[in-house]
Amino acid sequence: MLNRTALEALTQRPLPFLGSAWPWRSAAYLLASVVPGAAVGVAVFATVPLGWIAAPIVLALSVPPIAWFERRRLRLVDGVPLPEVPDRRRREAGLAVVTVLALWWIDLIMLAFTVGGPMILLLSPVVQPLANEAAAVASVAGVLLLPVAAYTITAWGGARGAMARAMLAPPGSELSEVLRSRARLVDAFEMERRRIERDLHDGAQQRLVSLSMTLGLARLDLPDDSPAGRLVDRAHDEAKQALAELRELIRGVHSQVLTDRGLGAAVRDVAGRSPVPVDVDVELDGRLPAPVEVTAYYVVSEALANLAKHSQATRGVVTARVERGTLVVEVRDDGAGGADPAKGTGLTGLADRLAVVGGKLSLSSPMGGPTLIRVEIPCG
Repeated sequence: MLNRTALEALTQRPLPFLGSAWPWRSAAYLLASVVPGAAVGVAVFATVPLGWIAAPIVLALSVPPIAWFERRRLRLVDGVPLPEVPDRRRREAGLAVVTVLALWWIDLIMLAFTVGGPMILLLSPVVQPLANEAAAVASVAGVLLLPVAAYTITAWGGARGAMARAMLAPPGSELSEVLRSRARLVDAFEMERRRIERDLHDGAQQRLVSLSMTLGLARLDLPDDSPAGRLVDRAHDEAKQALAELRELIRGVHSQVLTDRGLGAAVRDVAGRSPVPVDVDVELDGRLPAPVEVTAYYVVSEALANLAKHSQATRGVVTARVERGTLVVEVRDDGAGGADPAKGTGLTGLADRLAVVGGKLSLSSPMGGPTLIRVEIPCG
C-alpha cells in the first residue's frame, strides 16, 4: 500500500542546536540581550519622575524596535532565512514582549554565570596573591571549565535561537511555503505545456497538413507507373504518418478535449485510445477546478499507460466520483499485479504531483493481481 502526502516530501531541517554556531557567536547573541534590557531599564527609570503610567508607555513604544532587533540578531545562531508568514508583525511583537518580560535577563544571567565562574577561578592568582596553592588550583579549575562554558553558551544560544524561530515562523509555515512553491512550479510547467501544444498545433501541424496536400496534388499530375510518382506517393504516405504522430504527440502534451469538454470526456478519450479495452464510469456534476482536472487526467493517463505496458491485463476500469467535496478516481485492471513504485513506473512522480494539490494516491497490487490505483483530490 503506497500512501504519499506533501509532508513526506518535505526534508526536515534540524534545529539550530549545539554545533550550529561558534561559541563566540552564541555569546554575542546572548550578550545582545543588553538591548531589550536597556529598554526595561529606561522604562523603570522613567517611573521615578513621571509616575507608574510612564513604564507601560515606554515598554509599548520599545516593542517595534526590539522586534526588528530580535529578528536580525537571530542570524548569529541561525543563518537559515525565515519564511514570510501572513501574521509576521504579530509574531515579531509577541517575541519582543516575551523578550522584554523574561528572556533578556535569563540570557544575561546564563552568560554571567557561565563565563563569570571560570573567569573568577582563572584570575584567582591575581585576586588572592597570598594563597598561592589554592589560587593555582582554582586557576587550573577555571581553565578546565572553559570548554564546559563554551558548550553551555553554544547550547543555550542554539536553544534560544530555536525558540525565537519557532515564535517567528512555526514549522507549518515552512511546509506551506514549500507547497506554494511547488504549486507555482506546477502551474508554470502546465502553462509551458499549453504553449508547446499551441505552437505545435498552429505551427508544425499546419505545415505538415500543407505538405501532405501539396504532395497529394503533385501525385495527381504524375503517372501511376512512373518512378517519380511512386516516390511522391511514398512521401505522401510518410507525411500523413508524421501528421498522425504529431497529432498524437500534441494530445499527449496537453489534452484539448480536457480544456474544452472537461475531465469526463478527456478520460473517455484517453481510454478509447488504449490498446487494452477500458470501461469508463465517470459521473461528475459539471466542471471541476482546473488544477484538479489536470492532475486527475494525467494520473489516469499514466495509469492506463502502465496498464498497457506492464500489467498483462485484458481489461481495465476507470471510475470517478465526487464524494464529500473530494474527487475519487480509481483505475483497476485484471493483470498480473506486482506494481512497485521503486521500479520506475511513474507512480512516485504521480504521488508527488498529487501532493501539490493536497491529493493522495493509494496503490494495491499484490502478486497475481488485480491492481487498484485510488486517487483522492480535494476539490475546494
